[in-house]
Amino acid sequence: MIAMSVSQPVDVDQSIADFAAIGRWMDERGLPSGAFGAVTALGGGTQNIMLRFTRGGREYVLRRGPKHLRAKSNEVIGRESRLLGALAETEIRAPRVIAACDDDTVIGAVFYLMEPIDGFNPQTEMPALHAGDPEIRRQMGLSAVEAIARLGMLDYQALGLADYGHPEGFLERQVPRWLRELDSYSANQGYPGPRIPGVEWIGDWLERHRPTEWTPGIMHGDCHLANMMFDYDSPQVAAMVDWEMSTIGDPLLDLGWQLATRPEPGMTAAAMMGKLGTLGGLPSTAEMVEHYAKFSERDLSAVPWYTVLACFKLGIVLEGTHARAFAGKAPVRIGDFLHAVTLELFEKARQLAE
Repeated sequence: MIAMSVSQPVDVDQSIADFAAIGRWMDERGLPSGAFGAVTALGGGTQNIMLRFTRGGREYVLRRGPKHLRAKSNEVIGRESRLLGALAETEIRAPRVIAACDDDTVIGAVFYLMEPIDGFNPQTEMPALHAGDPEIRRQMGLSAVEAIARLGMLDYQALGLADYGHPEGFLERQVPRWLRELDSYSANQGYPGPRIPGVEWIGDWLERHRPTEWTPGIMHGDCHLANMMFDYDSPQVAAMVDWEMSTIGDPLLDLGWQLATRPEPGMTAAAMMGKLGTLGGLPSTAEMVEHYAKFSERDLSAVPWYTVLACFKLGIVLEGTHARAFAGKAPVRIGDFLHAVTLELFEKARQLAE
């Protein structure tokens, strides 16, 4: 999750961002030169690092993988910059890439520079306009639905993204892929296994009811509202952010993802959306589906199936943190919280599937 509206001054560890090396790299690309302005760290839920700075009268945000790179960190950042570059000439609201560096020897990691986004993240901030008017919040939810619908309708091949994913067999791969992921958590010492009622039953239901026809398109992959920035003076999406899970697949899973993660006050999962989750006022499921149809030509008859799949997939993703907490690789408090969210997601999936 990128929260470009939340920042704090930092003293940058040179192993994270060597600004002398970054300056030389920028000079080679003809970007404005001069001294670097104060560097601020941009907050968010992801482990990826983002630093905002100025140079030569221009503002930048640098995005790279975490200090201790994971196996695919550089690949993920490279994919993100490629996708965002392809989206630059479209109507999609997303960060605009200024320049990308695929040479991990410059600062020890692949990185890219993008333009800062003028907007707020509803997980961490709610301006008075949005906090005080439930109709504004309803329109925020509809704007987020429109954003993913428009994304899914793009011609990804015309944008040069034909090899960005593997859409063949995308839906067929989902259940086996995520059940394997769940099984892999047993490698965490002390983890007692997934105490999640209905995992096998829901997986079987998904396999038996899987849509047989669908049209590939660009997926954001993690399009909950905490991965959206909104305009300060309107309910409109300023940018969709955090494209780590993007691919070419079935865009209706993005719609299912938004339905599955729709925050409802009083539910444990609502806390994941921070201030917005507490306030509520978002559109109903029926309103979201109806609004999606205004911007998409896709058959929406199987939307409940995609919502169940989103609950299944996200629940398993979150359970990973719970498993790592047993091995001391994540805070126990966070692991327990996310396990509670997983149980809610699987209960929602069960109710939809029955």
